[in-house]
Amino acid sequence: MRTEQPKVIYLKDYQAPDYLIDETNLTFELYEDHTLVHAQLVMRRNPERGEGLPPLVLDGQQLELLSLSMDDRELGAADYQLEDSHLTLQPQAASFTLDSTVRIHPETNTALEGLYKSGKMFCTQCEAEGFRKITYYLDRPDVMSKFTTTVSAEQHRYPVLLSNGNPVASGAEEGGRHWATWEDPFKKPAYLFALVAGDLWCVEDSFTTMTQREVALRIYVEPENIDKVQHAMDSLKKSMRWDEEVYGREYDLDIFMIVAVNDFNMGAMENKGLNIFNSSCVLAKAETATDAAHQRVEAVVAHEYFHNWSGNRVTCRDWFQLSLKEGFTVFRDAEFSADMNSRTVKRIEDVAFLRTNQFAEDAGPMAHPVRPDSFIEISNFYTLTVYEKGSEVVRMIHTLLGAEGFRKGTDLYFERHDGQAVTCDDFIKAMEDANGVDLAQFKRWYSQSGTPRLQVEDSYDAAAKTYSLTFRQSCPATPGQKDKQPFVIPVELGLLDAAGNDLPLRLAGEAKAQGGNRVLSVTGAEQTFTFVDIAERPLPSLLRGFSAPVKLAFPYDRDQLMFLMQHDSDGFNRWEAGQQLSVQVLQELIGQHQRGEKLVLDPRLITAFRTLLEDESLDQAMVAEMLSLPSEAYLTEISEVADVDAIHAAREFARQSIGEALFQPLLARFKANRALSRDTGYVAEAAHIARRTLQNIALSYLMQSGKSEVLEACLEQFNGCDNMTERLSALAVLVNSGFEQEKADALARFADYFKDDPLVMDQWFSVQAGCGLPGGLERVQALMAHPAFTLKNPNKVRALIGAFANQNLVNFHRADGAGYRFLADHVITLNALNPQIASRQLAPLTRWRKYDASRQQLMKAELERILASGELSSDVFEVVSKSLA
Repeated sequence: MRTEQPKVIYLKDYQAPDYLIDETNLTFELYEDHTLVHAQLVMRRNPERGEGLPPLVLDGQQLELLSLSMDDRELGAADYQLEDSHLTLQPQAASFTLDSTVRIHPETNTALEGLYKSGKMFCTQCEAEGFRKITYYLDRPDVMSKFTTTVSAEQHRYPVLLSNGNPVASGAEEGGRHWATWEDPFKKPAYLFALVAGDLWCVEDSFTTMTQREVALRIYVEPENIDKVQHAMDSLKKSMRWDEEVYGREYDLDIFMIVAVNDFNMGAMENKGLNIFNSSCVLAKAETATDAAHQRVEAVVAHEYFHNWSGNRVTCRDWFQLSLKEGFTVFRDAEFSADMNSRTVKRIEDVAFLRTNQFAEDAGPMAHPVRPDSFIEISNFYTLTVYEKGSEVVRMIHTLLGAEGFRKGTDLYFERHDGQAVTCDDFIKAMEDANGVDLAQFKRWYSQSGTPRLQVEDSYDAAAKTYSLTFRQSCPATPGQKDKQPFVIPVELGLLDAAGNDLPLRLAGEAKAQGGNRVLSVTGAEQTFTFVDIAERPLPSLLRGFSAPVKLAFPYDRDQLMFLMQHDSDGFNRWEAGQQLSVQVLQELIGQHQRGEKLVLDPRLITAFRTLLEDESLDQAMVAEMLSLPSEAYLTEISEVADVDAIHAAREFARQSIGEALFQPLLARFKANRALSRDTGYVAEAAHIARRTLQNIALSYLMQSGKSEVLEACLEQFNGCDNMTERLSALAVLVNSGFEQEKADALARFADYFKDDPLVMDQWFSVQAGCGLPGGLERVQALMAHPAFTLKNPNKVRALIGAFANQNLVNFHRADGAGYRFLADHVITLNALNPQIASRQLAPLTRWRKYDASRQQLMKAELERILASGELSSDVFEVVSKSLA
């Protein structure tokens, strides 16, 4: 059992490397029971680190060293020191060549880091520190080298041999083996290295760049998936064109490749020229992937492609700067998705996710700044704070500088730092220098953790015709950070008159009004802005487009929120007003439930929803978003002490009341949209996706009635549709209904039909894991024994255990603590199999302070049991120890 905390790494201790690697030449001999890795490193003393020749310390884990030589002189055991994670030796000259051979075992690598087998395929995952499980190396992002890689394997088992860069040579070997050599002309850190060997089929296409260069595009999959990659290929070509048009960035190699892998810890990896993807982020066709899956494929393909510049050509100096590439690239992929689909709906989806999940992270024991100060295990910092909040920080810069100023900043950033490993400060400096602005205070977003709170009060002087808004900002204490300095908070806003029109906005001291929508920069702990020439008391529309990741408080009453829902010119804030109205109504119901009173729904919510349903001029995607009640997870996040049972009861009562009161308009919308779906067939485009989304939300409300005509409509959709979106939605509605026989029949038929498609079976697991009806834990425990489930596949773990613990709150938080014991048991098992996945499953337990005293005690006890369970990985130890601190 570990009693000492593992070593903490601090940003303040960063030092440049003592040595650099100019060339890396690798040869892999792949066999079924082992792999030999021959590495030749052309190295030199880093001139920035002064005189002398300090010891060379190379990273290496789980490697069997077979031979080692320096400048062709073979080294014996007395010439080096070998430890569990390092190889130390003494160079004799400022420039030298180091040759090594190691034996590794990809076939038994269940952690899925370094080189491992996924099914019958060899593949790699080296970010963040997986390369040290391949060979001894300076495994840090600021050591950049040119790589040449030769792969050798049995030809009939592994006809396809891939690595980064361009193919330069290949040939046959004795014994039925063959080899291929790849050369990457661009310097890169080891975390961007990739290798794939397998029996793969390929879909090929090409792209002509803005300078008329022809780039070969290839997507490699296992043969049975060859019919599911066209959407990913289309998405790749769209993203290449978009990056040229919006950022002026052209692809730089002759070939761009994607490989789909079934066993993968993350979504995808941007390895230079050879992106390795979780198959769930590549494979999509109408019959097997939902609309959400199609959109996710489009977004992830774009994200990894955009990394070619924001992450590969310009990379991170150290892992504390992770958001430099990830926050920037998430912002880029969000803007791409907004341009491809509905901008407002994309913003709503992103903000709903951020507020439910990242705000919870900010309020928990793992809270950290966008640029962390320290970590024990870097894998634990691939977080929503680094990615999603990091993206919001970049978005605020875009808001403050405008699209043109932001583009000038990115142009300077890429020009200045191409081929370098840099910091978040370098990114900000490029923005400052390109625009002649000072962002010193703004940089607090990178160094201060927690979610800022913005309290707003207004006052109107009818005689002077002035309207004032006073902003007060604060940020709660977070681990290691008690006192916070004021942030720069861009607040986009408008003022609505009695007719719902935007008033022209002129601040005191300005010569003329500057339109009806503008951005105020709130920089002080308390700050007042006064608007002049305001003829009547306006209603403010605040934080339009969610212009900053803050918790905003303004004392809107329910009638004002209904007015904003109907009239606000900002689509996001129309949705936001509806969410606030729903939250007020649901919190009232929660209070009634806690006091043992009869539940009574405020009729204003029904009126607002009826207006939405009857207005056929509205975008159907927006109507669907506005009809969606805040999730139980969000209601938990905004509660001081979350009463899981009351939240569930209140939300279910609201859904039932809406379904009954609006039965006819919901049924009319459902029938009209379902008829169109039958007529047009499946199309993965925004208008069709919007129509299906509204249709499926209507069906979920209608099913609350328990009427036989709704059951018939649901079964017709399940049996008669041509796409997974409608089929899975109908299945989910059935699973959450009281129609036991029909539910059992549908689940059995679905599983029988799709039993050979692992990604569809993941959806089947998730639908059942998320069912809020009583007995949820027992259903999930039974599904663990299903032949399609395995703890060794991260997608399966997320689909069943993750969906239950994160989405099925009423069953996970059972009063007897059985849900907590279930999760802890599997975290302990996963700790030995795959530490990264184990630590990521822990999040629901880390938020124990959010619940009542009894549940707190039960959750803490499970964390303590995990801590005492034996030799913990640093991944799991860090999360558990910080959660209990």
